[in-house]
Amino acid sequence: MIIDFHTHTFPDKIAAAAVDKLQAASHTRPFSDGTVDGLRASMAAAGIDASVVLPVATSAKQVPHINDSAIRVNRQAKETGVHSFGGMHPDFPDWEQEMERLCAAGVRGVKVHPPYQGVNFDDPRYIRVLKKASALGMLVVTHAGLDVGLPGAEQSTPEKLLRAREQAPDTTLILAHMGGWRCWDDVERLLPGTGVYLDTSFALGHMTPNGDGFYKTEADLAMLEQEQFLRLIRLFGADHILFGTDSPWGEQGAYLRAISALPLSDADRAAILGGSAEKLLSISNP
Repeated sequence: MIIDFHTHTFPDKIAAAAVDKLQAASHTRPFSDGTVDGLRASMAAAGIDASVVLPVATSAKQVPHINDSAIRVNRQAKETGVHSFGGMHPDFPDWEQEMERLCAAGVRGVKVHPPYQGVNFDDPRYIRVLKKASALGMLVVTHAGLDVGLPGAEQSTPEKLLRAREQAPDTTLILAHMGGWRCWDDVERLLPGTGVYLDTSFALGHMTPNGDGFYKTEADLAMLEQEQFLRLIRLFGADHILFGTDSPWGEQGAYLRAISALPLSDADRAAILGGSAEKLLSISNP
């Protein structure tokens, strides 16, 4: 079973505007229209069995609406293959009750995004969410490292991720973008042995520019080289690496081919492409 652990969709009525805004901020090209139907079409073309949507609450007031949508998406997951985490904002006043509501509805985890939410990941407001997730048996995915659309934002650097991990060591924590986008040397130095998971989204190869001329050189577009990507897999263990594409910002088919072509054992490749995610999500082929 192939599972894309890191995707994004938006409600149909705002998807076009959201994708336009994000591609302008990131200067990168989307590969689907940002809707659930667009994601499903991408999955079918790529041969991906299931995808996990990771919503981002950029304000506290968005949290209940985002989570209502996540619950609706999950009700159809057996038919669509699209699963959704909830979203949590560190300033949401009823955070504890909201996490209990998500858990009762069968939502497996929550996504947070420190740069978009303007709060350091080692802040007590995030630590309480991590500890509550652990108590409920839920997963937490966080944006990790810098952000392509927010130059200079350092709320989720590897140093801050480590300090948070030390305060909530029992949480099942997934760090997006191979542990820290464009902070990968610090990921190697600080985070092995902490028990965290890394997802592969928006980390291997090169970014795809949207044509506005913002990126001038190959170095501007470069992400992880294969050698360092493989080194991170060895350091963290293939069973703690989760295939993710950041769709619509990564092309699912191309990313799947790139990961599949890496010089890995069959067992390690199977774990990365879906085996470990199946265990975390408690899902399997219908």
